[in-house]
Amino acid sequence: MSKTMRQMPESSGRAGEAYGEAGRDPASDEACNPSQEHQGTGSATLKAGAGTLLEAALTRENLQAAWKRVKANKGAAGVDGLDIEHTQRLLQTKWPQIRQELLAGTYRPMPVRRVMIPKPDGSQRELGIPTATDRLIQQALLQVLQPLIDPTFSEQSHGFRPGRSAHDAVKAARAYVQSGKRVVVDVDLAKFFDRVNHDILVDRLRRRIPDATVLRLIRAYLNAGIMDGGVKVERHQGTPQGGPLSPLMANVLLDDVDKALEARGYGFARYADDCNVYVSSMKAGERVMAWLRKLYGKLKLQINEAKSAVGSAFGRKFLGYALWVAPGREVKYKVADKALANFKARVRQLTGRSGGRSMEQVVEQLRPYLLGWKAYFGLAQTPQVWRRLDKWLRHRLRAIQLKHWKRPRTIYRELKALGADDDVAKRVALYSRRWWRNSAMLLNSVLTVDYFDRMGIPRLS
Repeated sequence: MSKTMRQMPESSGRAGEAYGEAGRDPASDEACNPSQEHQGTGSATLKAGAGTLLEAALTRENLQAAWKRVKANKGAAGVDGLDIEHTQRLLQTKWPQIRQELLAGTYRPMPVRRVMIPKPDGSQRELGIPTATDRLIQQALLQVLQPLIDPTFSEQSHGFRPGRSAHDAVKAARAYVQSGKRVVVDVDLAKFFDRVNHDILVDRLRRRIPDATVLRLIRAYLNAGIMDGGVKVERHQGTPQGGPLSPLMANVLLDDVDKALEARGYGFARYADDCNVYVSSMKAGERVMAWLRKLYGKLKLQINEAKSAVGSAFGRKFLGYALWVAPGREVKYKVADKALANFKARVRQLTGRSGGRSMEQVVEQLRPYLLGWKAYFGLAQTPQVWRRLDKWLRHRLRAIQLKHWKRPRTIYRELKALGADDDVAKRVALYSRRWWRNSAMLLNSVLTVDYFDRMGIPRLS
């Protein structure tokens, strides 16, 4: 790829800050890694007299930064079947032609590959995976457009923006509730990314982007369609999640509602298509909900009535968090019940006792999930919950270890090697087949917290 970049003509542009390749849904299982709010490395900004935005996106410096981000994200192959390495070799010969087509306005993106991702509630979320070449072009565009468009967004919008995260949205929500606004208008949009109206979105982009060539290219990406089972499905609405530009497009469309809320002085926090408005009474909340239905209706969007409601701020969740009142009337954070249930379900999958995996393999799969979950829910102020989860997790791991040792003689030998006294080793070995019940009490004195620390299992508490 570096050889390809050297073949590209220089044009004005400099490196700055922009978001990374593809935006993710933080609420997919409500236990996401905060790295989902990562920042990109190097966006080009258009200087006065430097040419078009597209020319700025196609500078060698900007493309190198974009390729670095695409490569780091290790995305799957698109409909062309080419992974990152194969795409790199292809671009060494094809890039000059692709670049000329982009500048001439004749480039046609390939359809995205449809991938269905299962959600914890049994439903599925659709992802659209562009080819690596199209991800490179979209990322290069993003790095130019983000610095231009992002400053126009509301301060209460926190999703997929440089220097902002889901934690910022949750902190803003807590501040509103602490100030006395104890009623929340909790709005969730029904299949938002699938229902984005292309004409309305392009109209909003036209107000912010002074380059018709870039607008035509974005329209081409919106109209690229989806490949499903070898058949191309034309799409006249929607911006599939999975492409680098999708999160920015979502913020452009939803900024209309943000600005309307600001104009009326409402306190709110939005992260992607999750928006919470905080008011002082149920009556006021019902008025806001009715008004929001009209605002979203003008954008051809629909509120998910099953997931949206007006209610107590202490009875609703936001981005996996819930709020509670501590002594002294201080509002604090906790992990929402659904997020806790999802966490346990995922840990059960990763620590199943029948899978033919060694303990080292179990730890290798479990460790990144625990670290990511702990980092995302690091705001939670419930130490007892953390301690209970730690205890439950270690119980499961002890059961796995016993099953791996399997035979009474092996259990006895391994426990003695770990320093257990003879009576403890014999008693544990005697009940070798009772994996779960035998994984408490006496075994705790041998497979201790320090034992799991040495194995690399992070503590939640």
